[in-house]
Amino acid sequence: MFRHVWCPLLVASGLLAGCASTPTATAQAAAPLATAATTPLTDLNLVRKDIPAVLREAHAAPYRTASPAACAALRVELASLDEALGPDLDAPPEQLDAGDKLGKAAGAAVVGAVARTAEGVIPMRGWVRKLSGAEHRQQEIQACTQAGMVRRAFIKGVLAAGACPAAPDGGPTVAARTQD
Repeated sequence: MFRHVWCPLLVASGLLAGCASTPTATAQAAAPLATAATTPLTDLNLVRKDIPAVLREAHAAPYRTASPAACAALRVELASLDEALGPDLDAPPEQLDAGDKLGKAAGAAVVGAVARTAEGVIPMRGWVRKLSGAEHRQQEIQACTQAGMVRRAFIKGVLAAGACPAAPDGGPTVAARTQD
């Protein structure tokens, strides 16, 4: 019976991965599927997601200030936070055609099915997560992510308040982007 559950999921994930046009797109499509498939190992705290250093630093001091001379450092930190957290609310939305939207929806459905199946592998999952330390680790990841989002907003506020001159490359400052 177990084989019958996994076979359609593996075939569907293979088809979706095969539809990707570039190796990078294939790797990006496979990442959520791999995460979903390793859920039982994560629940046992055998596979641990690394927390980026920039998020750990943000958790330690989300509102630390820097002198106006450190504006370049703030911009570098903002770029690092964007890389660790993904696009912010003020980022332009991704433009997708109908085929891409359908592909993303199908991919999300497959990843969801794999995740639900993988979560069902471990009986009494909640207790296992508590006893293995996986729940505590997940809370730590969530706290660092939230602090990173707060830190990113704080830095954008500092830059938008005019505490720093325009970006040295002549590009728009955070204030110019948020006024659009």
